[in-house]
Amino acid sequence: MLFAALLCRGFAQQLPTTGTVESRLGKLELENGYPTSETAAKLYDDIDFQRACQAYLWALPIMAMYQWQQEQRTKFGAGNLDYVDYLTFRDKLGLLTANATTPYVMAFPNMEKTGPLVVEVPPGAIAGGIVDFWQRPLTDCGQTGPDKGAGGKYLVLGPGDEPIKPEGYYVVQSPTVNIWSGHRALDPDPEKAKATIAELRIYPYSERENPPATRHVSPDGRKWSGEQPRGLAYWEGLSKIINEEPVLERDRIMLGMLQPLGIEKSKPFNPDERQKKLLIDAAQTGELMARTIGFEKRFEGVKVWPGKQWEISLFLKETSQETPTHTQLDERTSWFYEAVGVSVGMMGRTVGAGQVYLESSKDSEGRWLDGGKKYRLRVPPDAPVAQFWSFTVYDNETRCFVDTGTNPDRSSRDTIVKNNDGSVDLYFGPEASAGKPESNWIKTLPGKGWFTYFRLYGPTQAYFDRSWVLPDIEKIE
Repeated sequence: MLFAALLCRGFAQQLPTTGTVESRLGKLELENGYPTSETAAKLYDDIDFQRACQAYLWALPIMAMYQWQQEQRTKFGAGNLDYVDYLTFRDKLGLLTANATTPYVMAFPNMEKTGPLVVEVPPGAIAGGIVDFWQRPLTDCGQTGPDKGAGGKYLVLGPGDEPIKPEGYYVVQSPTVNIWSGHRALDPDPEKAKATIAELRIYPYSERENPPATRHVSPDGRKWSGEQPRGLAYWEGLSKIINEEPVLERDRIMLGMLQPLGIEKSKPFNPDERQKKLLIDAAQTGELMARTIGFEKRFEGVKVWPGKQWEISLFLKETSQETPTHTQLDERTSWFYEAVGVSVGMMGRTVGAGQVYLESSKDSEGRWLDGGKKYRLRVPPDAPVAQFWSFTVYDNETRCFVDTGTNPDRSSRDTIVKNNDGSVDLYFGPEASAGKPESNWIKTLPGKGWFTYFRLYGPTQAYFDRSWVLPDIEKIE
């Protein structure tokens, strides 16, 4: 009884000098205080597996950038200074949690090959930003950036470049060699939107007096995937990008944990069979961890409205992913497993500007959304937006559009049927419901789960004070 009471009070049992310890790993044997060879091997396997699982989560932001960069180069033939224009929902099928309403334009230059870069943003209805390869924003551009929609030239310096401030440029310095220049056109007229993004330019600062034309590439129906690689390919890519990028102070301990797994700065990745097995297992387990962190969120304050399933998807405290006391590992895991990119404009903090991302993966009864069942969502009238709202259905495994061959998105810009009071009923299921307008229906896939982002473009005060409430998705029939 005394021994049990001591344990309850936090007194840990001392390890035996010689004997067996029961643990989550099974029996661990000690001889004269030392682990047996079998115990040491078992513990090292678990040490390395645990480290690899956490390294998987830690690397999600940079591996999304690496994957997309590789896809643009190998699938679309985009060069180091080419933009790829994603105009249709088919173009965007490989993009993590894209919206199907607005065009996207993306470039992933490596400044080791170019030196400092100029990104020219045209005036007009365009917004986006320039981001380092850990997906930390260097600056917003366009309507949410310092040019305020008037257009401007942004000079991006690399990590080793001397600081300069030439007149006429917005200057930022990236801590990574690779960067992401990502933008979306917001004009509701598709032709005007295309004309605006065609004016986006990117070129070396050294060629500013006579800059070359910027090539814009189309996916042109080619199949691609922005999902982080799986299996050993995840670690092969991580080793490659680690060798391209400078070591950041915050990541030194993680790089030390990767060393026994065969991933080390300035060294080739050549894992032995034991390391391969552990890394492949950890990539699978790490993804399941990320999926759990993303879809079964446990962050305090994540619910938008009390008693509702809707959650704030982009739950980073700051775009830097930092707080005064720690780096937000779980919060960035949740967002960067599901999505790519973050900017000040995406944080949903400015009345009438930027965006808000509301997420739901459960119905009104708290059950996971099922592609084989039918659902309805009633969007109340007077949605709190200065621009428009959109609702998009995603595959919970790929985190991309649910691939049904039909548009997975409905928005207030679409021709949809409204109720007499101005509300809109949206329907979801493997087939349209009899008597319901097909213009308000999004097709889902039986045997697969799905989740959604409800986006508010230019959120207004009724969202911020929570006076406008979005009901939960309800199962019907």
